[in-house]
Amino acid sequence: MEQGIKQPKTGLARLMEIAAMRKGLVIGSVILSAAASIVSFVPYLAIYFIIRDLVNVYPAVETIEAAGLIRYGWYALAGVLLNILLYFGALMCSHLAAFGTLYELKVNFASHIAKLPLGFHLNYGSGKLRKIMDENIEKIEGFVAHQLPDIVASFVAPIVMIAILLYVNWIFGLCALVGIVMALTIQFSAYGNDGAKGMMTKYQHSLEEMNNATVEYIRGISVVKAFKQTVYSFRRLNDTIKAYTGFVIPYTLSWENYMSAFTTLVNNIYLFIIPVGIIMGMNTSDYKSFAMTFIFYLVFVPSISTVMMKIMYVTSGSMQISSGVERLDYIMNLDKLPEVQENIERLYKFNEHLNGKNASNLGIEFNDVSFSYTGTYEDPALSNISFTAHPGQITAVVGPSGSGKSTIAHLIPRFYDVTRGIIKIDGVDIRKITFESLMNQVSFVFQDVFLFKQSIMENIRMGNAGASDEDVVRAAKAAQCHEFIMRLSEGYQTVIGTKGVHLSGGEKQRLAIARAIVKDAPIIILDEATAFADPENEHLIQKAFEKLMKDKTVIIIAHRLSTIRGADKILVMDGGYLVEEGTHEELVLKGGKYNDMWNMYKGALDWKLGYKEIRKHA
Repeated sequence: MEQGIKQPKTGLARLMEIAAMRKGLVIGSVILSAAASIVSFVPYLAIYFIIRDLVNVYPAVETIEAAGLIRYGWYALAGVLLNILLYFGALMCSHLAAFGTLYELKVNFASHIAKLPLGFHLNYGSGKLRKIMDENIEKIEGFVAHQLPDIVASFVAPIVMIAILLYVNWIFGLCALVGIVMALTIQFSAYGNDGAKGMMTKYQHSLEEMNNATVEYIRGISVVKAFKQTVYSFRRLNDTIKAYTGFVIPYTLSWENYMSAFTTLVNNIYLFIIPVGIIMGMNTSDYKSFAMTFIFYLVFVPSISTVMMKIMYVTSGSMQISSGVERLDYIMNLDKLPEVQENIERLYKFNEHLNGKNASNLGIEFNDVSFSYTGTYEDPALSNISFTAHPGQITAVVGPSGSGKSTIAHLIPRFYDVTRGIIKIDGVDIRKITFESLMNQVSFVFQDVFLFKQSIMENIRMGNAGASDEDVVRAAKAAQCHEFIMRLSEGYQTVIGTKGVHLSGGEKQRLAIARAIVKDAPIIILDEATAFADPENEHLIQKAFEKLMKDKTVIIIAHRLSTIRGADKILVMDGGYLVEEGTHEELVLKGGKYNDMWNMYKGALDWKLGYKEIRKHA
């Protein structure tokens, strides 16, 4: 018989599987928590024996042996103290396990999403990922640290409690057990309700959507304020808040009857005992024994509500955390971009060559490359692109918005994998090059610059962790950063994002260029690298790159055609197709798409000059 496919664990089983990442500490926590739960009933047993001794001598209470009562009192105190110590030990173990689990989950999650295609990040949303990274994983830490010991206690305590109930008097014990079974039936009916399960899934989804929209809203708050928009006119956020409200209220109301009935039952278990107690009292001949037992049950039964309420909260919390774990597992199960693992001799030597100090002269070849962001051929972003970017030359890519320029730049470092065709570096398919080797050979400067809240020195050094301070300063000077950096209060040690430190778009762009320069990789990709530079700095940056680009493969994605007039090769993109290829002069003479773009560009410059003249004579 063929063995079936092993199904992934879900719910509490999956949570316990995660908790087992620190198995020794978790086992220690479980044992200590179980022991603490058992010991917590010692005071009740002590009370039972005290009641027994008092009833046995009643009404001559003065004849009771005081030493015996004191001894039972010490037993009760010892039970309380031992319960505290054991539970404290359980929490110590569970917290140590939780912190280790939290660290491992976050590192694994961050490592995994870093290896997912860039398209996933663009489509999934940073708000959803932030919720998983911060809230969902933090809740798992809370589960291991706090709820795991409580779950153990919630399983052990009822067993001990029922044993005591049946041991002291099986009739009263059965009466209490009827109330407990009824309460548990109501509770598990609520958790097993298909509507409640479905609502929990929708609740988590709507919470993520609202979180994602909130992050987007906050990031765009300057636009919202500039155009006098409010949260109600910001449609997406408003809609997600309404959707969240629409799910939360029905979900809450779905528990209304179950919760009311459960709470009423667990807080009034004694109502099942009193009628039976009255009947037994009317028919007993041993009033002392009956009174002793009846009084004990009236004292002990209220403790049942504490145990039962703990079971309810632990189960409810586990269900919410389980839903978050499903989101985490969904991301962790997404396929990463495949990385070469074969130890092929040629590839080994090639990767070794790429990581060498003298790595240079690496050409890039696109061979019949097609790509779609959806992974199908129905809506291609690139179609049948073929060209070669030679070492020591500048290859510029131009075209209207949406023509596929930036897509070409993103495919070279494998932010995405091609849908069809091959991209080669030095004649080797980039899919057969290790990520480490590939990343070591490519420097990027994109339009969207991200700087970390660290010193300027460290932000530039991120391009090359082994760069000295002198190397960083040299790169900053080449990128025309040195002067504005030295004007800052702490120079290169100024932390970006601190109070009073505000960099312009052009300054941030030049820091990104310095980061690429200090890396000194043989392949450089510039996606509108001078977009925020004024004409003077643009000229200086171009001059700096002339020296630094020597013997390197350079690909420039450009919108301003003036920045790429001197390129060795210009690729003209239109609608995902490569429509023209040549130098600036060749393409102008050809009179095609590029010539039209060039004339439009010059016309835009003339329009600006004309506008100034109108203002001058107004």
